[in-house]
Amino acid sequence: MRIDVVSIFPEYLSALDLSLIGKARQQGLLELTVTDLREFTTDRHRTVDDTPYGGGAGMVMKPEPWAAALGAVLGGGPAAGPGAAGERPVLVVPSPAGEVFTQATARDLALRKHLVFACGRYEGIDERVVDWSREHFEVRPMSLGDYVLNGGEVAVLAMVEAIGRLVPGVVGNPDSLVEESHADGLLEYPVYTKPALWRDRPVPEVLLSGHHGRIARWRRDRQLQRTAARRPDLVGSLDPTGLDRADRAVLAEAGWVVSGGRVVRAGDGAAGEPVA
Repeated sequence: MRIDVVSIFPEYLSALDLSLIGKARQQGLLELTVTDLREFTTDRHRTVDDTPYGGGAGMVMKPEPWAAALGAVLGGGPAAGPGAAGERPVLVVPSPAGEVFTQATARDLALRKHLVFACGRYEGIDERVVDWSREHFEVRPMSLGDYVLNGGEVAVLAMVEAIGRLVPGVVGNPDSLVEESHADGLLEYPVYTKPALWRDRPVPEVLLSGHHGRIARWRRDRQLQRTAARRPDLVGSLDPTGLDRADRAVLAEAGWVVSGGRVVRAGDGAAGEPVA
């Protein structure tokens, strides 16, 4: 996979040289390049921003440096177009006005050959850059959540790590990608390690039993309970056909039932389907 990041603070992305992503770059699993947007300015002050039309606070990033930088990423300018295979690169523009980045998004983007991240600053990038980019990229404005950051670099660090770890070979044990939060629509179960008793707090006895079936059931129950308590929005998105009798019993204790082919809070719909 090829990843390009464009930023006015390329040193901000130095964390991508560390940990699993850094190793993946060294091993050639990820081809990751960080480009300084200021290299594509034409004045001696290397100006990348200007005042907004219509007035208002803050500054807006100028379109031409961005067009030049993205053209270079494409490989010699806009005329280069998509790659040889015909697949348009994906341009991710971090923005609080974008779609919410999720684990499903990470899985989707991990299948793509070329990702480009445009790190905006100030009040954002001139909207005409986004419009122009649609001629050459698949453009996806993306948000980490309902809050505002000073720039796109923090968001890009998070997204590149979430995507990069899904590229085959980056994570040593592929099973780690299955048994984790959001892999199946639920939060991850609690985990424990040695010693079995720590400061008068024991590890749950079932985890010491060696009984794989009971352990699997315990972990599944904890996933359902934790998700119901912390992220009820995820419970409402569960597919009822994937819930067995034990799952439904755990959800019922947490105040959720299956009604009308959906998982709903008890009282919000019908009485619910029987557990048995």
